[in-house]
Amino acid sequence: MPEAYHNYQRDLGYIIRWNQRKGIVPTLLMHACCGPCSTYCIEYLSQFFKITIFYYNPNIAPSEEYAHRVAEIRRFVSEFKTKYPVEFIEGEYNPKKFYEIARGLEDEKEGGKRCRKCFELRLGETAKLAKEMGFDYFTTTLTISPKKDEQVLNVVAKEQGAIYGVKALPSDFKRKGGNKRSIELSAEYNLYRQNYCGCAYSKREAEEREAKKSEGATP
Repeated sequence: MPEAYHNYQRDLGYIIRWNQRKGIVPTLLMHACCGPCSTYCIEYLSQFFKITIFYYNPNIAPSEEYAHRVAEIRRFVSEFKTKYPVEFIEGEYNPKKFYEIARGLEDEKEGGKRCRKCFELRLGETAKLAKEMGFDYFTTTLTISPKKDEQVLNVVAKEQGAIYGVKALPSDFKRKGGNKRSIELSAEYNLYRQNYCGCAYSKREAEEREAKKSEGATP
């Protein structure tokens, strides 16, 4: 865990303003976890970057859920108008890779060690592709979620960027109304909003929470 709070969204603002002063429109490979989380991130960053969405999420279960989510983000990208065109790449869907890194961590609560391993898997693949394709930066939409620790995510991104030799673009997209705006855009485009992060373990936790709510509501 990072030792102290750091304002990564402020860092992002510095980078954007520096590039604007230089007249630069950098290329950005943005890992996306789902359509709703991508909405505001695309709306905001597409003003300043040439974005390619990288949908790489081998953690998502079941496969029908994966197919639904990827279809929704493809639809949003095709319908949403941006200053600079947004491209889309779908990564390999191989759940075995997720279950390998989650082995022994199956009973961890969401937000714990298993999630960090999952971040490393997905952001590592993003950083690797960003380097191979010559992108100026890479980032992830995951920091828009109030349930995700942006401090951990940015540290992991920086680590993976150092491994592959590519710049990690800092972010905390939920700040300054980002999460609220993503909800508004999701409603406007009638996007499917899932009730769990993606993996079988987070799905189990969500189902347990719902069961407890139902029990509490029973007269």
